[in-house]
Amino acid sequence: MSTEAAVEGSGFVPIPKQDRHLGAFSEMFISSILSLVASLVLSAEAITLAANPLASFSCDISAKISCSVVGASWQASLLGFPNAFLGLIAEPVVITIALASIAGVVFPRWFMNAAQVIYTAGLVFAYWLLYEAYFNIGALCPWCLLVTITTTMVFASMTRVNIYRNTFGFTPATHARLTRLLDSWVDQYIVVVIFVIIGAMIAVRYL
Repeated sequence: MSTEAAVEGSGFVPIPKQDRHLGAFSEMFISSILSLVASLVLSAEAITLAANPLASFSCDISAKISCSVVGASWQASLLGFPNAFLGLIAEPVVITIALASIAGVVFPRWFMNAAQVIYTAGLVFAYWLLYEAYFNIGALCPWCLLVTITTTMVFASMTRVNIYRNTFGFTPATHARLTRLLDSWVDQYIVVVIFVIIGAMIAVRYL
């Protein structure tokens, strides 16, 4: 059995380099690596805080910019364990998807749809935490902010590829309209606007 036949038999189909969306998957890979690093740091800090609630960290710059203040809040352990542990589980999966896709693997539609749903939930969760930190906790965690930014970028890249490949099963007319928008980089402009708004909010409240 040839290599291509074996790959196809496993449900994964290699595609030509020009169809691999290398930019989107490279962005996804880099963002996931950064998010994984942030999750590792936050997980270590959560363990330290559990042992010593009075512990302080290098990112404890002030009362308003403090990882320990955010880490000690109930929002930081919404599911009964540190939220950062979720990143340790999810990010390696995203890294694997990105690397395999860069290599030319196309995952089945059901898999990418499932990944999109799960990561959309992760995006909503990240922005909920940002909302809580901004309006209720009253402190900014730089590592948490990095996770929010990288989660946004991974979501945007994954959505971009899924739309181009019509993973969602849009009608031909709808798919054509959406791809025209992507060709104009509308999704990237939206991400930039979101980051500018977040930056402005942080500057007003914390700086």
